[in-house]
Amino acid sequence: MESAARQVAAVAPMQGSEPAFRPYTVLYFDHTALLSGGEIALLNLIRHLDRRLVTPIVALASEGPLAARLREICEVHVLPLPENIRNRRKDSLGWSSMLKLPEVAALVRYTYELARFAKNHDADLIHTNSLKADIIGGVAGFLARRPVVWHVHDRVEEDYLPKSAVRAFRFLCSVVPSYVIANSQAALRTLHLKQNQPQAAIPPGVELPKHSNGGQGVHGPRLVPPPDENADKPVIALIGRICPWKGQGIFLEAAAAVRKRFPNATFKIVGAALFGEEPYEAEIRQLCTELNLNEAVEFTGFCSNIPEFLTQVDVVVHASTIAEPFGQVIVEGMAAAKPVVATNGGGVPEIVIDNVTGLLIPMGDASAMAEAVCNILSDPSTARQMGLRGRDRVRERFSIESTALKVEAVYREVLRTR
Repeated sequence: MESAARQVAAVAPMQGSEPAFRPYTVLYFDHTALLSGGEIALLNLIRHLDRRLVTPIVALASEGPLAARLREICEVHVLPLPENIRNRRKDSLGWSSMLKLPEVAALVRYTYELARFAKNHDADLIHTNSLKADIIGGVAGFLARRPVVWHVHDRVEEDYLPKSAVRAFRFLCSVVPSYVIANSQAALRTLHLKQNQPQAAIPPGVELPKHSNGGQGVHGPRLVPPPDENADKPVIALIGRICPWKGQGIFLEAAAAVRKRFPNATFKIVGAALFGEEPYEAEIRQLCTELNLNEAVEFTGFCSNIPEFLTQVDVVVHASTIAEPFGQVIVEGMAAAKPVVATNGGGVPEIVIDNVTGLLIPMGDASAMAEAVCNILSDPSTARQMGLRGRDRVRERFSIESTALKVEAVYREVLRTR
């Protein structure tokens, strides 16, 4: 069904030769141009917005892969933010780091620049896409007298952020944005918003693979019974940026246990170290050597085409050791009809139905992870059914088209209220 906004565009009365309805000009702002989860979600969203309704303009605080990809689909501007502010890690945020006078002065100048940019480009609304962008863009929206939608891709809890940052963000969340979107109900609950505050949980959507297999778009798991010396090698993949809480170490420990039952199993760690996490990657590679897994594990680095990569995978593993705000790679795995093994926390139970579309396991438990992977490898028929049910669930609940429609509806509500 078309959204009400799209219906408005379709039936707008004509004045001369021009329609009365003008697309909303939405300014999207993100502090980084690296391709992390929230930035990939932004890219997918903008790609699927109805241009009859929304004219997107993007402002980024640096050049990077996100800027290059966005330029293929919309207008992009880089407003450079000092590197020491842009690259400050979430877990280092706090009042002491936020109140350094030189950085405060730089942020004030930057905020005025962003507000001026919004006015000059006649933006109807500012959509911010990261915690830093929320603060900067929120103040800029106030200065420019433009409504602001905060899109929160993080859990605002003390296991994820310093206590002072949690308190500050929750307070600002209640007074700055015109509307708050979170990527899951779990993430939305951590904001402690009042019931009457405009808010919604809108999961990041994915595209369903367009492959032929009875019209179902399924490659299907390449699963085999417990392998002998001539059997195929099942592929188990962990996808996500390389950082401590994404659980690459747990995955490797589980891989060592799986190899005892399935000696032909192979493993892929897909992703790169971002935000200064290269030392952790070195530790993980050393652990791989210590576990005698070098011949069984491949570090692929960043992958630009996850759907294509997943055609060569049997099982998708999610190994985060703290509660994940959402879990987009889980949805991508399910969209490709792959059975998933995922840690049970945060927004993950909103995606995976245990023993139906995948298996949920405790966080930080390598033994449970290994057992779940082995259960999938040892029962190909059940695993395939899990994958097919997962793909159906993505079609019903997590399509990018559905995400775009819901976000467009938020814009319509905010601008109508304004």
